[in-house]
Amino acid sequence: MLKKVFGKLLHETNLWHLNRRSVTVAVAIGLFFAFIPIPLQMVAAAVFAIWLKANLPIAVSLVWITNPITLAPIFIFAYQLGHWLLGLPPSDLHFELSFSWLMKEIDRVWKPLFLGSSILAVMASSVGYTATNILWRMHVVKRWKARRWRKKKRAH
Repeated sequence: MLKKVFGKLLHETNLWHLNRRSVTVAVAIGLFFAFIPIPLQMVAAAVFAIWLKANLPIAVSLVWITNPITLAPIFIFAYQLGHWLLGLPPSDLHFELSFSWLMKEIDRVWKPLFLGSSILAVMASSVGYTATNILWRMHVVKRWKARRWRKKKRAH
């Protein structure tokens, strides 16, 4: 599907190579869409990775932070966070992982869920981007120092 829609754009080297910019942006994209409760999160992450020329496999794979095991706890926490931030009165939420439950409760849960998920998405994305950038830089500095040490050792 992506090849048909994006064609030649998929030949962009940053989509497949590991460099600091493409990886840090991919981490941010993947973590952002992992916390947004929409269908086809992987497709959304892929579209943004292609658009921003970020590493496509990393962006798409990080979306799987929300998987069948983690989905309920993450989105219940997002709902509770949004509920608290909106100052809504306490309510009992009996969550069920089903389409029928979602259709029945969508009017009640969408605002707090959207707010909480958006905040978590921005926070995770920002922390992931910053941490990846710092770790990448530390790795490069460590390799540079090791190379300099080896060069100095050979000179003696």
